[in-house]
Amino acid sequence: MAEANSKTAKELFVVFGGKVTDTRGRDFADPDKLDVRGFFENYASAMSAWRAASQSQVDDAFTKYVIVRLW
Repeated sequence: MAEANSKTAKELFVVFGGKVTDTRGRDFADPDKLDVRGFFENYASAMSAWRAASQSQVDDAFTKYVIVRLW
């Protein structure tokens, strides 16, 4: 059975954010200044980090954090 189909297959997520050029978009104004909050082995941990990062910038509409599933 392939590892991708295995119930023990690992996942990896990254949480990062920064200033965006448009509040409705996803283009970061300065990719060199992205705030990487970390890499996480499960979605729940990534969501917790995303929530904390987003809450810390709640008053700045031009700062956006995202969760990206790497595998």
